[in-house]
Amino acid sequence: MVTHIFIKQYPIKLGQFLKQAEAVGDGLEAKLRILDGAVNVNDLEEIRRGRKLYFGDKVSIDGATYICDQKK
Repeated sequence: MVTHIFIKQYPIKLGQFLKQAEAVGDGLEAKLRILDGAVNVNDLEEIRRGRKLYFGDKVSIDGATYICDQKK
């Protein structure tokens, strides 16, 4: 399943993106999931919750994929 998440302003940090996508419940859960290696960015494991995401980046967690998209 691929879901487009519309971001108002780039860049956005990975932890914030996961919260906005509702892939995690809160910032602590985002931090723990990222540190556990459960999150991929552009098909590579990412362990930095401060990783900056830009338009077109792909984030995967728990079998779901989210694409950073721009508001029109």
